[in-house]
Amino acid sequence: MYKTPCSRLSGLVGLSVKQKLVQILPRCNQTARSLIQLHRRDPSNWLTYQHLSFLKRQYVAKNNSELHQRAIPKQAPVLAIVDERDDSLERQLQRIPTIDPVVTESIPQPEDVTSKAQPELYNLNSATEDATAQKDSVSSTVVTSDETPHVQMETDQAREARLDRQWKQLKVDVSDLPDIYARLAKIKLTALVVTTAAAGYAMAPVPFDPVIFFVACLGTGLASCTANSVNQYFEVPFDSNMNRTKNRPLVRGQISPLHAVSFALACGVPGIALLTLVVNPLTGFLGTLNIFLYTCCYTPLKRLSIANTWVGAVVGAIPPVMGWTAATGCLDLGALLLGGFLYSWQFPHFNALSWNLREDYSRGGYRMMSVTHPGMCKRVALRHSVGLIGLSTLAPVLDVTTWTFPVISLPINLYISYLAFRFYQKGDRSSARKLFFCSLWHLPMLLLLALTCKKPRRDQEDPAIPPASLPLALQS
Repeated sequence: MYKTPCSRLSGLVGLSVKQKLVQILPRCNQTARSLIQLHRRDPSNWLTYQHLSFLKRQYVAKNNSELHQRAIPKQAPVLAIVDERDDSLERQLQRIPTIDPVVTESIPQPEDVTSKAQPELYNLNSATEDATAQKDSVSSTVVTSDETPHVQMETDQAREARLDRQWKQLKVDVSDLPDIYARLAKIKLTALVVTTAAAGYAMAPVPFDPVIFFVACLGTGLASCTANSVNQYFEVPFDSNMNRTKNRPLVRGQISPLHAVSFALACGVPGIALLTLVVNPLTGFLGTLNIFLYTCCYTPLKRLSIANTWVGAVVGAIPPVMGWTAATGCLDLGALLLGGFLYSWQFPHFNALSWNLREDYSRGGYRMMSVTHPGMCKRVALRHSVGLIGLSTLAPVLDVTTWTFPVISLPINLYISYLAFRFYQKGDRSSARKLFFCSLWHLPMLLLLALTCKKPRRDQEDPAIPPASLPLALQS
């Protein structure tokens, strides 16, 4: 069969390998069958695409060339409700094993039946009677089930409540888009940002230009809408775990993630373009920097470190600086002072807010001072509340306001410092709530007092020499 030594060797090796494969093949088939049976028995323990971490944030499916958002349904016990038109009950009854009656053949027996055959005939008759009784009981069960089936009837109200609790695809109505966009942009926070930018523009020692003022406020507002929209886009899985944020548009699926990102781009590109081309490049750079800090630094840091509070304070301090640079075109000490006001004010404001939301932040996985370092949270709020008094005293030194401003702003600064001290001592919900509500009116009042005590411009203090006096001075 094998003519050469090489062919003999290769033939022996091939034969041995073939024998090994023949021996292993049944084991492989058995192993594959056992794995398939194990997967069918408990498929939840197997790795699926839902276990991949990068798919937990987005649940987007393409249907009819449109992007829709879906979420994993909530794990809740659902009652099995049987529809009247469903024939599962009939199928269930059909699966009940029925006992056919035992048919006894009439065998001619002699009249002189012995006494030994009588017990057997008695046992046969009793078995026949039992089978007949079981058949009658099964038929009666079927009849009773047809008359009064044990089916839980669902009312219309219960059905609507059950459908509301389920995750379902929502269609976007055009009339609802303004409200959705307002909540996506956090319109109240955006209004506060625009107000602080307007205050920074008004505090600048330059003539008021209404066109530049309007464009600067519009660009700052659009940049704020972009930052807030991108922030919600990244935090959809975490916002769904918090009571304060579970009704946001992306969490509820009112719009798709692609729609939200498109809205952010539609606000951010023209906003930064207006600030850069119409106002000045410095203001456009500050707007871009603010979007970057809020979306790429503050948002991920919320789940990593308590340093997110300080980064968020820097983000809130930039808008008044943008207003100042929009008016002057340069970064002065007055702009940094206004930014310092916003920087220090945010700590009593946010720390008091986060104190009563500790459970929500813990549920969402955010590392806030109120959650991980409660003592530091109270100390930082008190420290920066007292720091507002020092910043108010520094304003006339930098020629931003007159010396009247530290005096008339002292009562409100002392009051917020007193509430911060009470919050530091007690650390309860009541003191935190009082400090938070005080911070809401403290900042507008402080900016308004600074505007009323604004130091006049130098060209207004030194009036120009009239042209008619110039020849007289030369003649003299």
